[in-house]
Amino acid sequence: MLNRRQTLALAGLSAGALLPRAARAAWPERPLRVVVPYAAGGNIDVVSRLLAPALSERLGQPVVVDNRPGAGGSLGAEQVARAAADGYTLLAGSNGPITVNPLVQARLPYEPLRDFAPVALVNAVPLVLMVTNGTRAATVADAVGLSKAEPGGFTTGTPGAGSTAHLTLELFNSATGAALVHVPYRGGGAIVPDFLAGNVRAMFTEFSTALPLHKDGKGRILAIASVRRSPLLPEVPTFTEAGLPDFVAASYCGLLAPRATPAPVLAALRDAIAAATDDPAIRAKLEGLGSEIASGPEQTPEGFTAFLRRQAADAKRAADLAGIKPE
Repeated sequence: MLNRRQTLALAGLSAGALLPRAARAAWPERPLRVVVPYAAGGNIDVVSRLLAPALSERLGQPVVVDNRPGAGGSLGAEQVARAAADGYTLLAGSNGPITVNPLVQARLPYEPLRDFAPVALVNAVPLVLMVTNGTRAATVADAVGLSKAEPGGFTTGTPGAGSTAHLTLELFNSATGAALVHVPYRGGGAIVPDFLAGNVRAMFTEFSTALPLHKDGKGRILAIASVRRSPLLPEVPTFTEAGLPDFVAASYCGLLAPRATPAPVLAALRDAIAAATDDPAIRAKLEGLGSEIASGPEQTPEGFTAFLRRQAADAKRAADLAGIKPE
């Protein structure tokens, strides 16, 4: 039989054991903040603002989008990495701060797969190869042949040196033997005027940037770097169909929390994201941006982590091909 002291001790242990569960059950008790590490108006900002009210409805607390641009996304990412691991501060993570910046910034103040807890992938916007109307290329094979026939002449714009599009261009040249000449710009929108003027022959860019130009007859998308054709342009082949097996590249968006965020909180966030992206109205808006909406394993912490590891490996290979070093 237990004496009084033992009984009190066990009672104390039981109460203590119940406290974490009770605390977790109460989460969230206050507003959540989603840090977008870019200025307002870009794809990551648009997706985050589309998602925020849906998450708020499901979590029962306001979800505030907070733009913290700077250093190619690293400034906002660092703020989240240093935030309390309580699930109230999240990062709208993307290629820049999570995949590319570790390859191009020498003194990055965080390590993506060490300092963050991936929650779920939200969406990905495939990249495309688009040529001007004055470029005599109707297929990917035509573009490869033309670039070889005109060394130094097949100028191809990307949103910037070390960007996902730049790395994709380098992988394309390596895989095909093409001689696309890289012309970096300051962001995807900055390419378009030069592209329309014919100052560059082609561009690797996001599908959402190229889609309206293609539809308006202001250029031609030769292929989309996705596993399947887009329902928005079903006539445009994938790179795999064009002869480059498994050539897939995209700008992604997913939510990440600070390292050591409790697993039950990550699970609750993941469930809210999955429910939000299952909403027909939200799906329609995301798909209208040219997005492919994540599903299945990639909408789990484990699956999103595996996705990010693959992205990092592909980006490292492309950076090595291009001779890109951290600066």
